[in-house]
Amino acid sequence: MAFESLTDKLQNVFKNLRGKGRLTEDDVRTALKEVKIALLEADVNFKVVKQFVKAVEERAIGADVMNGLNPGQMVIKIVNEEMITLMGSETTEIKLQPGKAITTIMMCGLQGAGKTTTTAKIAGKLKMKGKKPLLVACDVYRPAAIKQLQVNGEKQQVDVFSMGENHSPVDIAKAAIEHARKNGHNIVILDTAGRLHIDDDMMAELCFIKAHVEVHQSLLVVDAMTGQDAVTVAKDFDKRVGIDGVVLSKMDGDTRGGAALSVKAVTGKPILYVGMGEKLSDLEQFYPERMASRILGMGDVLSLIEKAQENISIDENKEKEMAARMKKGKFDFEDYLESMKQMRNMGGLSSILSMMPGMGKLGNIESMIDEKQLAKTEAIILSMTPEERKNPKLLNLSRKSRIARGAGVDMAVVNRFVKQFEQSQKMMKQMPGLLGGGRRRGGFGGMKFPF
Repeated sequence: MAFESLTDKLQNVFKNLRGKGRLTEDDVRTALKEVKIALLEADVNFKVVKQFVKAVEERAIGADVMNGLNPGQMVIKIVNEEMITLMGSETTEIKLQPGKAITTIMMCGLQGAGKTTTTAKIAGKLKMKGKKPLLVACDVYRPAAIKQLQVNGEKQQVDVFSMGENHSPVDIAKAAIEHARKNGHNIVILDTAGRLHIDDDMMAELCFIKAHVEVHQSLLVVDAMTGQDAVTVAKDFDKRVGIDGVVLSKMDGDTRGGAALSVKAVTGKPILYVGMGEKLSDLEQFYPERMASRILGMGDVLSLIEKAQENISIDENKEKEMAARMKKGKFDFEDYLESMKQMRNMGGLSSILSMMPGMGKLGNIESMIDEKQLAKTEAIILSMTPEERKNPKLLNLSRKSRIARGAGVDMAVVNRFVKQFEQSQKMMKQMPGLLGGGRRRGGFGGMKFPF
């Protein structure tokens, strides 16, 4: 999970601060020394770390903090605010041309960073905002690059313009803009060629495209898992080609945090989006304050709500019926399956829990969630007949035996799950105010948790 190691270390530092009634200057400096080590180990640029720690220390040792009622919490608040400043303070959108004018976006990056997939993800985001994007296959070198863009474009239901591998990227870009003008597209996204490393040919081609085509936004895709290397790449691209923003891909992987915390400070260019998975829907707008909250283990409820609303489509009547059943304790196995499906669409239970306030204090969330056990649970339910799912009271000994064989588990596992489910039903009946909340009833976009 992204930032897991950094979050754990910062949580330990803050735990010591919270436990003190009053703070001395030595307490603050000792804590910040540990923060400094944690950031360096997370591969944050060393100059950025030095400036960050200095800024926090100057504010934290002020009289207002040291003499306050809860100085430990004040220091944490300062760290949070300085981290937000480090990442850009404000959320930055792709700047689009006014009215019906066509906006041309050039995507660039090294091979392996996920540029082509990210290009399609951005097209999907812009389409959701009511735009009509056109994807353009300008990578005429990498085998299957054109096909990959076409497949992803089809999945996103976005048109793809291609002239094959025998035309120059500049000619393709020019023809694509003309095609967009004739067919009512207001955004043209150029998927350019990458290289395994920065070289003069790649940079020259990107500069050549910009010299012959009016490019309004140049976006660089960098692999967040490469830490400071991602920052170096961004700095080089900006110096030689000129970029307007950065997209961090693979933020769902073993990301130490260095790229997210360093890019803006080193290059001056904002992070626009972060890729949180392989699915084409797994692209999130970058909010500095939300990212800081995640890094510090404080959760990210707003992103959780948005993720639920984007990924969960549930019929309004069905939602009301489901909520009513939950309040009466009649939540059945069909409802459970629907909940598991919704959680999977949102990245799984560990992803959801990581965004909830206070969960960071519990340590490694992924180690607490047994995904294999959840898969077994799903297999048990799928081994039931539709009637059994809707009416758990039908589950006698022989039916449970058949279900256990179908799911490939022991009878004891089925018995334990059914018993836990019955207990959950009773709990739901006792706490109706906490369950069944849709968007207008305080829930996460109609999402129900199966636990």
